Amino acid sequence: MATTTATVSSTKQSAQPLKPEVVMYKPPTCDCCTGWAEHLRKDGFTVVVHKRDDMDVIKSKYEVTDKLASCHTAIVDGYVIEGHVPAADVERLLKERPDVVGLTAPGMPMKSPGMQTVGQKPEAYDVLAFDKDGNTTVFHKY
Repeated sequence: MATTTATVSSTKQSAQPLKPEVVMYKPPTCDCCTGWAEHLRKDGFTVVVHKRDDMDVIKSKYEVTDKLASCHTAIVDGYVIEGHVPAADVERLLKERPDVVGLTAPGMPMKSPGMQTVGQKPEAYDVLAFDKDGNTTVFHKY
């Protein structure tokens, strides 16, 4: 009598789904951009960084106007993330999936991730959602 033994392998799965990859374009010498990427990585995102000298071309390609612009531009799951947007706002955007081009923290807010001491909470600026016509609404007020 032949006996067969089945081997069952199980893979431990995380309770949280994997976060989509973030592709960031930044000027080669910008350290605050690197700080923002590290902020996202600490929140579980994978960030791929492309250093570019032609950021105007990137901003034009992704419809980021001068009034919405910051130092770096990122793409995540079809959305544009411009500047120092906190990871929690990126997560909310991906969960709610509003009909917008993306989020921006225009300029370089001093109390935003990448611009402040690591671990400090964002403070004293707005994250804006923007549409294809450049219209904005406040997505989160800090």
